[in-house]
Amino acid sequence: MSALEPLILAIDQGTTSSRAIAFRSDGSVAAMAQELLPQFYPAPGWVEQDGEDIWSTSLACARRAISQAEAAGGRIISIGITNQRETALIWDRRTLKPIHRAIVWQDRRTASTCDDLREQGLEELVSRATGLVLDPYFSAAKLAWMLDHVDGARQNAQQGRLAFGTVDSFLVARLTGGAHWTDATNASRTCLFNIVNNEWDEQLSELFRVPLNGMPAVLDSIDDFGVTDPAHFGQAIPIHAVIGDQQAAAVGQACFAPGDIKCTYGTGCFMLAPTGETLVLSQNRLLTTVALRIDGKLTYALEGSIFVAGAVVQWLRDNLGVIANAAESEALARSLPDNGGVYLVPAFVGLGAPYWAASARGAILGLSRGSGKAEIARAALESVAYQTADLIDAMTRDGVTCRSLKVDGGMTANDWLMQFLADIQNAPVDRPAVLETTALGAALLAGVKAGVFSSLEGGASMRRTERIFAPDMRADDRASLKAGWARAVERVLA
Repeated sequence: MSALEPLILAIDQGTTSSRAIAFRSDGSVAAMAQELLPQFYPAPGWVEQDGEDIWSTSLACARRAISQAEAAGGRIISIGITNQRETALIWDRRTLKPIHRAIVWQDRRTASTCDDLREQGLEELVSRATGLVLDPYFSAAKLAWMLDHVDGARQNAQQGRLAFGTVDSFLVARLTGGAHWTDATNASRTCLFNIVNNEWDEQLSELFRVPLNGMPAVLDSIDDFGVTDPAHFGQAIPIHAVIGDQQAAAVGQACFAPGDIKCTYGTGCFMLAPTGETLVLSQNRLLTTVALRIDGKLTYALEGSIFVAGAVVQWLRDNLGVIANAAESEALARSLPDNGGVYLVPAFVGLGAPYWAASARGAILGLSRGSGKAEIARAALESVAYQTADLIDAMTRDGVTCRSLKVDGGMTANDWLMQFLADIQNAPVDRPAVLETTALGAALLAGVKAGVFSSLEGGASMRRTERIFAPDMRADDRASLKAGWARAVERVLA
């Protein structure tokens, strides 16, 4: 009887779906399962998810992927977890049940809290310690809101009955039966973790009114995060890696050295440019974040965050009925010789980097009597490329050069958009053969701990390019289009 093939399971818990993917030692996919994750919008600018939905969809996907893998002669030897970042939960330490729906990273309900802190002149203090800006995007203000608005929460927290955290720590708790751990990449997105001192920060805890006794212990991205309760999968499987989704995608894209830039196009769009052991504080409203923590040592990255990317295509489909599926947006964009002067600024939940305008709202500008659904669809796709170019321009001013852009995520299947992206940023766009780079990054980390890969760089060297999109646009056309976008953004910010 032949030996079972050792596999690594990546649990990829995202904003709109939960997935589990079993990877072979060569990086190929052995099994995969996915379930959609409902979102709730209880008030304008509010976005929530049910923690039980996060858990049940993740568990169901993991069970299906494990079953498929075992049926094909595989054996899961290690688990890596990657997750939507900044989304915040609080749960009962005894029952592991959330006390409130998860407040999603897109949620803007704490904008006034951030404005108040900014008016007190505290943004520089926060930025120097965390690399972040004062924005409702991050977890600390969300946690404080739950403590203030759920009956008895602050008292229970003071008595040590509650656990706080991001999605990764909640999943670790549910998988293991109560372990309360996170990794440094996720901790660095809370506005409570000091990325200079490499620890939770007491001053930030007092500023945001989030007691640190509720926060998880911070481990390396490759570490021992416990073993799964045998009741979940019929066996105890070690959890060897935890990492935020954008940092995981950078690992899966083999972006380790300064000059490497990756951009993930999911619900939002996230650009990461590693800077190694050098902590670069942006002068252009970008974020400084932890790229990895290995053997206790931090490495850093500059990051630009766009709140609406793939979500604008969902909006075309679900809210406007302009398209029946995402593929139709590409066909409509191709049907036009140009954008007809139409620009869409998708500030549905404010604007992220480099504007950080929480109160901004979306707009379509430049409409004429001849404008129709093709112009609106094209403007929606173009908006993703313009926002990407804004980030690249900001990174360039911070001293980071974009030699080529490694892309991943669902939107990268759109060839028209990838070509327009290369044209508008005037740099090649590199699309990998395996688009599941986020899950792959988590699997590579877990595989190093499990002994499947000798090193992270060795595992990531399996990355293969599927296609390079080279820029092919006249400089004056590029300048004209970007100027039109800048005017549209100015109108929205005004």
